[in-house]
Amino acid sequence: MLDLKFIRENKKLVEASIRNRGLKLDLDEFLRLDEEHRTLLIEVEGLKAERNKANDEITAIMKSKKNPKELIGKMKVVSQKISDLDKKVDEISQNISKFIYLIPNIPDKSVPVGGTESNKIVRAWGKNPTFSFNPRDHIELSELLGIISFGTASKITGSNFVLYIGSGARMERALINFMLDLHTKKHGYIEVFPPFLVNRRSMTGTGQLPKLEEDMYRLKDDDLFLIPTAEVPVTNIHSNETLEEDELPIYYTAYTACFRREAGSYGKDTKGLIRVHQFDKVELVKFVKPERSYDELEKLLTDAEEVLQLLELPFRVVQLATGDISFSASKCYDIELYAPGLDKYLEVSSCSNFTDFQARRANIRYRPKAKEKGQKAEYVHTLNGSGVALARLVIAILENYQNRDGSVKIPKALVPYMDGLETITPPA
Repeated sequence: MLDLKFIRENKKLVEASIRNRGLKLDLDEFLRLDEEHRTLLIEVEGLKAERNKANDEITAIMKSKKNPKELIGKMKVVSQKISDLDKKVDEISQNISKFIYLIPNIPDKSVPVGGTESNKIVRAWGKNPTFSFNPRDHIELSELLGIISFGTASKITGSNFVLYIGSGARMERALINFMLDLHTKKHGYIEVFPPFLVNRRSMTGTGQLPKLEEDMYRLKDDDLFLIPTAEVPVTNIHSNETLEEDELPIYYTAYTACFRREAGSYGKDTKGLIRVHQFDKVELVKFVKPERSYDELEKLLTDAEEVLQLLELPFRVVQLATGDISFSASKCYDIELYAPGLDKYLEVSSCSNFTDFQARRANIRYRPKAKEKGQKAEYVHTLNGSGVALARLVIAILENYQNRDGSVKIPKALVPYMDGLETITPPA
């Protein structure tokens, strides 16, 4: 969340952020509540000081054997007024707290203003394949190879769930292990394996709540949520903690399943693996000093890109505009893989800098080493990115590496993780 003092002092900037994201929030009403809250606090504190002074006077009067009845009567009225004002202050404070969680982060100055039409392609890598035949899409290929059953998953659970079978399940596991090894052995991330269920406080800390609650799977009896991404539990590893400056930067990577209701996906392309309710993902999360966060974002992006380069898959990097970045992000890049069977680009990673937005919500600070007198602990900056997400990665592999007969070649970097299997072939 944003600092309340910052909002007061930068009203136009915050209003521009809200407007450029395509959101509608009455910031004037928020600031009116804030002003009323501060005015009432001053009034309450004045009345409490008056009451304290009167209590001393009452004690002195009683010691002098006189009757303080008149003053006691006045203070009863003052005490009732204090009680009424305290209730009003508390009510306004709760409304301010609810409202401030709805105010998005401030986009960085480098972020293009506009909606999806203003997104900017930063670079592309690799060449889109050409075929001497009409390429199949991943749905046809997976059925031909017998490696994915959408129908069985639908029978077991419901639509938009997936059952991987045989070499399909093996590829899923191989990709996860390949990415975890790359990020831990080469890129310097610490592997963690977090819970797949988190509490409301954790979801609020990373910004999914309250805005996106309808898109989350919630356990009603326990008020726990199935994680939409490992970002949530991994970022909250350090919630309500003060780190030492020497500990930064901290890099974590984690494999988790991810669960999303996709409540807002009506009308979007949901066939096959494109938009599913449960998918696997390897996540990258960083805790860094503020002055390093934008450099760390570029490094995070290259770490995610290397996954696709090693798999020799064509992709492009897109810088998202203000209307397309997430609620909590100040800057975001998407990595999109080309899927020739579908003839479209599919997002497999979003790499974001959240500045101190999540850290304020989750209360994650660090203590500067050269601390000046009176200097308080500062908020860290948090970043995360998919490094990368399945199932769209599987789409890209099947469609880019397909052969005329429907067989699919395994990317060289993945062969060791498939026990030497080089090609998935249709069953005889």
